[in-house]
Amino acid sequence: MRSFISKLRRGTKTESALGFQEAPQESPQQRLYRYRKQRGVNLGSWFVLERWVSGSPFQGAAGSGQSDLDVAKGLHAKHVLEHHWDSWITSTDFEWLAARGINTVRIPIGYYHICALDPSILTRTDFDGLQHVFEGAWSRLVAAVVTAQSFGIGVLFDLHAAPGKQNKDSHSGTSSPVISFFNSRFNMQLAIRTLRILVTQLIALRAHGPVFDNIVGIQLLNEPHPSSHQTLYDWYGEAIQEIRKIDSGFPIYISDCWMTDQYADFVAHLPSSLALTCIDYHLYRCFTSSDISTSAAQHTASLADRNAPFSQMFSRVSEKLAASGSGLIVGEWSGALNPGSLRGTTDEHQERASYIRAQLDLFELYCAGSFFWTYKKEWPGDQGWSFRDAVDNGIFPEVVGMIPVKDYVGLSADINTRKVTARNVALGQHVSYWARFPSYYEHWRFEAGFDQGWVVAYDFFTFDRAGQVAVSELGFKGCIAKRKAQDHIREYGRSNNIWEFGECTIQGGFPFWVLPLFGR
Repeated sequence: MRSFISKLRRGTKTESALGFQEAPQESPQQRLYRYRKQRGVNLGSWFVLERWVSGSPFQGAAGSGQSDLDVAKGLHAKHVLEHHWDSWITSTDFEWLAARGINTVRIPIGYYHICALDPSILTRTDFDGLQHVFEGAWSRLVAAVVTAQSFGIGVLFDLHAAPGKQNKDSHSGTSSPVISFFNSRFNMQLAIRTLRILVTQLIALRAHGPVFDNIVGIQLLNEPHPSSHQTLYDWYGEAIQEIRKIDSGFPIYISDCWMTDQYADFVAHLPSSLALTCIDYHLYRCFTSSDISTSAAQHTASLADRNAPFSQMFSRVSEKLAASGSGLIVGEWSGALNPGSLRGTTDEHQERASYIRAQLDLFELYCAGSFFWTYKKEWPGDQGWSFRDAVDNGIFPEVVGMIPVKDYVGLSADINTRKVTARNVALGQHVSYWARFPSYYEHWRFEAGFDQGWVVAYDFFTFDRAGQVAVSELGFKGCIAKRKAQDHIREYGRSNNIWEFGECTIQGGFPFWVLPLFGR
């Protein structure tokens, strides 16, 4: 946040460009779903299948029996898939998730899952001729969104399987290890076309009912392994531009290829916009030889140490992204530890719980959201990869988020009194600090920023409280602060002291005053 404030203080592009940018056209409900802190899980192996998560659909699969294509070419594929789509995740699952504070789900899909909208997207691809197998997916994706909204849950769609595969894994659609996405202009353009179709239809559905506001965004690609990062930068830039032609404010998420600083720089240098472009990082500590040789306690300590390189990277990147009006999420993480990390452990349950707690605390500090991989597995008992098992076995908190301990919604008069008191305290500290550096200030902008931040934060806290176990919290603070700064400039004009407004908007965006009303 300090870099955002410093940009306002210097009067750079962040300030000068803000005055005339078009604000996204969003309903109040859309805005709250999109920019609250996302406490999420992945609904893995629902549409993009993964055999290690749910094995039943693969029983009649062709070939090596590891991918969606293998299932689609196998026995009774249409029936197998439609039965799985209808039974793997139901309204009961959404109800269970909402009761535990989960407010957003990430749904991995393949380009072939939207072929009902345009069958030609399968032409000249690995899935050519398989429209009849996948044509029922789209209606079920729409039903998923509607069901999620009925429980106050947002949906992030993730293009997990792109034409030609963007990585070598079988969860990219086929069992072939060959990555042909990045060396094929046809595949890259088809992926953009797929994303355009998806966004267009999601927007159209709001006009024709049932109206839903809970689409938080789309992720352009999952875990891409590009032949060169410049190729991916160029494709990201083109895809973002094409989607923003359809809806200039539609939130977009991009994978960072585990090169978070570099991709944060890419986002920071995109054309200035008030729309959200978010970085997605995936955090696992169980695959590499280094992971295996590191004990569970050491993994936990490393994640908990705010001076350790990884925490410092998260701090650095989150501040950089907030300064550009963006944010950082962890789109995949888990409680999985390699058996080598647990060797010699006397209390495995506590080690696993501590490891999960360290990750949650890290995300709370630096991220606008996080999504556990995965919601459940077909075979029970995997506490590292199955969110349900982790919760049921007590290594994951029973409820996530901020829990009210009194009916603060009915305390509007008390809340206003607290606001005035807190603002006066903050203003006094602000004035006292800057009095040490004689200059011309406009401290009234600080007051205005504090009030704006307070109002925004309170709007999130009071959003959709009926039946919800946890409150909503502002997650993408930099994005909202950038918009509020634009509004302030438009109303009061530019000034070398705009930084005072920005400093307080950010401070007010997570109001310390309300914490006594809540428990963790």
